Amino acid sequence: MIENLEILNNSFKDKSPADILRYFIDKHRGKVALGSSLGAEDQALTDMIVKIDKNTKIFTLDTGRLFPESYQLIEKTNRTYHINIDVYFPDTSEVEKMVKQKGINLFYESVENRKLCCHIRKIEPSKRALKGMEVWITGIRKDQTISRFYNKYVEWDEANNLIKINPLLNWTEKQVWDYIKSCHVPYNELHDKGFPSIGCMPCTRAVKSGEDARSGRWWWEDTGHKECGLHNGRKDKNP
Repeated sequence: MIENLEILNNSFKDKSPADILRYFIDKHRGKVALGSSLGAEDQALTDMIVKIDKNTKIFTLDTGRLFPESYQLIEKTNRTYHINIDVYFPDTSEVEKMVKQKGINLFYESVENRKLCCHIRKIEPSKRALKGMEVWITGIRKDQTISRFYNKYVEWDEANNLIKINPLLNWTEKQVWDYIKSCHVPYNELHDKGFPSIGCMPCTRAVKSGEDARSGRWWWEDTGHKECGLHNGRKDKNP
């Protein structure tokens, strides 16, 4: 029986991210996975997870449109921690069908096209990666976007039928980078080039000083709720 989410969230108010991770890794051993975007938050979580149990599943999504620096980071992270990050790819036939019908850079044409691309390249592979898991670890922080301000440490993800935990929820960007520097965590070199948030190469650009951290994602779209759809399955109720 899964514990009451409200009770869990209250119990984690004064706990560190590592404490939250340890609780779920111990309680759901072998059924916990970190979905890493290879950003700073997920690299910090990778370091924490490896120190608890290096056999915990860590996966990332190769959409086929990543930056070279992201591929380099996968290799560097594997070597640093002596692990093997699981890499999931989109269904080839679905990508080919989409590109044939709508073009190679369809996402610039409309929000609907962009969401279709995200669904095929990210959401579907993520569902395969999470199959059989009971807990999904994410690097969501409250101050990343307005929509993420309302997330909680522990949530029920109805779309994937599992618990989603956000151990870094109340950490600031400074806390993330302080951890990375103090623990010598490998990170994506794009962060040093003005990329606070990193996704696919055609859909991500550097941001100027003072701009919102997510403004570099899908920058051609109107400002607002810019998400790929991976984190839209939250429900504030118990499973």
